[in-house]
Amino acid sequence: MPTKYLIAALPVQSAGGDVAAAENSLWRSLEDSISQHSIDTPLYRFTVPALKGGTLDSLLALSDDLIRSNLFIEGASHRIRRQIEDLERNGGAGEGGALITVDGVPVDSYLSRFVWDEGKYPTKSPLKDIIASILSRISKIEDEIKVQAAKYNSCKNHLRTVYRKQSVSLVVRDLSNLVKPEDIITSEHLATLLAIVPKCSQKDWLSCYESLDTFVVPRSSTRLYEDDEYALYTVTLFAKVVGNFKAHAQERGFLIRDFVYSPEAQGSEKDDLEKLLQDEEAMRTSLLQLLYARYSEVFSSWMHICAVFVFAESILRYGLSPSILCVVLAPSTQSEKKVRNILEEHCGNVNSNDFWKSDDDGLGGEIHPYVSSTMNVV
Repeated sequence: MPTKYLIAALPVQSAGGDVAAAENSLWRSLEDSISQHSIDTPLYRFTVPALKGGTLDSLLALSDDLIRSNLFIEGASHRIRRQIEDLERNGGAGEGGALITVDGVPVDSYLSRFVWDEGKYPTKSPLKDIIASILSRISKIEDEIKVQAAKYNSCKNHLRTVYRKQSVSLVVRDLSNLVKPEDIITSEHLATLLAIVPKCSQKDWLSCYESLDTFVVPRSSTRLYEDDEYALYTVTLFAKVVGNFKAHAQERGFLIRDFVYSPEAQGSEKDDLEKLLQDEEAMRTSLLQLLYARYSEVFSSWMHICAVFVFAESILRYGLSPSILCVVLAPSTQSEKKVRNILEEHCGNVNSNDFWKSDDDGLGGEIHPYVSSTMNVV
């Protein structure tokens, strides 16, 4: 089931100037309210670093970039998750498979301990540069995955083609993997032919093949295989009457396939199929490992975009260097309205500026008196 994580930033009111104490008091009050209403949701602190805000005009200009960036990274995250699930099913893992993690821990745990990566995204860099760096990396990840996925799909399609050739009608399919050495008698005077007999005509074949020519070996016909329409039979006869036998068989509605048994060809085809199967599994495993690693990176980048969003909107809402408490919750659909009411109650009487109005995604909808963003994690 998809999980909707709500990220909210509430203004901290500190009459006496002790911001830390006021923030802790607001946190405890929020915890108590969630508990008193028996709302089943985790509640984590979300640490937003002191980024380089710039001017209000630059933050306003950045708003569309933040919205597009959030949607782009969310889409990339969902695509990777779906690819992981598809590959796990292809490998026989069903709906389970390995646990998807971010930086080596489950998503919930990562959300609860998110820390800004100063090494990747220096906080003194302009917000526009941070966003551009994140988007550039996500684009490279998607390109990398596309290349690997194309190789895997090419191998899988080749394998599917091989299997399709093996499943076509006996009239046209390769017969080498259906015939064993002991099925074929070849000598100076004798030859073994392969007959394609309609399934409904098998009794007719067995009753008449010995009489299709005078030099057919009695009781020499053996059924090797059958599909939905035809059966494959052998028949042994003198080599000198092969042409006559083919003509007489065709008159009775039986097809004699031209076939020369080759142990080398049969062994080569088997080896090629086994190698193709091994290649397909190796590519699936390699792609799966890449997807797990890149999902972690994409999700982490998504969290950084959310942090930039919260930081920028908090300034636009509450002014420069605002005192805020940022939290992450995951309310159910049924309890989301109650959670939002609680968040509104804890906003106090602080008036926010009207520079920036947003709903859950910053896409323009229901307006809340607190900073609000969501992450829909599938």
